[in-house]
Parts: sequence; structure tokens; C-alpha cells
Amino acid sequence: MAGGAQTRVPLYTTEGGWLHMSAEALVDQTMRAKKSGFLGAKIKVGRPHVTEDMNRLEAVRRAVGADFEIMVDANQCFTVTEAIRRARHFEALDLAWFEEPLPAEDIDGHAKLSAATSLPIAIGESVYHPAHFREYLQRRACGIAQVDVARIGGITPWLKVAHLAETFNVQVCPHFLMELHVALCAAVPNAAWVEYIPQLDDVTTGRMKIEKGHAVPSRKPGLGIEWDWKAIAKRQIGGTIVIK
Repeated sequence: MAGGAQTRVPLYTTEGGWLHMSAEALVDQTMRAKKSGFLGAKIKVGRPHVTEDMNRLEAVRRAVGADFEIMVDANQCFTVTEAIRRARHFEALDLAWFEEPLPAEDIDGHAKLSAATSLPIAIGESVYHPAHFREYLQRRACGIAQVDVARIGGITPWLKVAHLAETFNVQVCPHFLMELHVALCAAVPNAAWVEYIPQLDDVTTGRMKIEKGHAVPSRKPGLGIEWDWKAIAKRQIGGTIVIK
């Protein structure tokens, strides 16, 4: 009903890759992800000196090989000049993208960074309106649109942003909520990845279907989420559901 462009979407994991982890721990974790069938993994960057980031990333790249995608996420921690400097070093690692390198409101900075590097710059986790995505796309300030269905206002605005990104020949790789995004990504031709974050597992009775490193949308009507109401009730406090 939403488009039916794809029957499955590649899956990468964000379960780990934390900034405090050593190179050895990152290698072990990422190799486990690869052996589990994931096609990519995200690693945090932003250590005090660029050599620290590079030592960790180089170790992972050597271990996983060239056929496994590595994404990096800076959580908006850099200045424009430092992001350009880091990107110059990161380019040798053939990364899938450089995520949230700058504060989300700095469109001009993202435009400068995008023009200065061959790495795709990913934004969207902290963007809350289709018009904001439009500004990024018009300025050629991003190469990946990470539109989040819960933050952009629901399914309709998510699809609007995805189709808008397609007109600029930009891929969509949504942030979080894989259970909702798997069907939305399958609906549009420019969706490249689903992010694996299984934070709803404890309050659902079903799991997102995974086949050979790909997320597969449910064939059932609706959103494809089967809630475990008993588990949810245990988290209920005074009429408010708290999901941990």
C-alpha cells in the first residue's frame, strides 16, 4: 500500500561499538556481528585525538575485511574544522557513512563538510520536520537521510521525506525503531539499510524477521508488531506505561 519497492532490506547492527571500548573489544564484537549474519556495524567516534579513532577503526577494518560495511557515529561532537580533519583520515577506511558529525542545526557546516569529503554524511536522528530535511537536501549538506518515523511525525511525513530524498538521489537509512522502519524501507526504492536495535524485544511476542542479513517486513496487516501486554502491564505505573 505504501509502495512495495523492496521485499527485504539490508541490516546493520548498532548494538555496541561504544566510544569507551578498546580496539580489541570492538574487533571481537564486530566479528561476532559479522558471523551472526549482519552486513554492517556502527562504531562510535569522537575520541580526544584522531589517532585514537583511527587505531580502533583500522583494527576493525583489518578484522572484518573489505566486504563488511562500517558506519561511524559522532553524535554531533565535532566542530566543522575537526570534522573535516577526521573525515580526511576516515576516507582511507571506505566507510559506509559518517553520522551526525556536527550539531543538527548547522546546515552550513554540513554543506562545507559534504563538499570536503568523499564520505557520505548522514543526518536525521535529530531532525524533526520535513522542511528541515528539504534544507539539507537543497544545500547538498547530506548524503544519507536518517529520517526517524517517531520523530518526524509518523508514517505520512516519513514517506514524504523518503520520496523527497529520492528526488535528490539520496538514500534513506532510518534511525531506530526497526520494527516500524522495516516496512517503510521496503516501501521505497532509495532505502538502503535498516538499523538493528532490538529494544522492543522485552515487550513484544514476535520478532522482526531476518533472512541472510536482511530485514523482512511482516506480511500481516498493520505495523507488524505483536505487543506482549502482560510484560507491558508489569511496567505500568499509575496509568503510565514505562518501557525500559
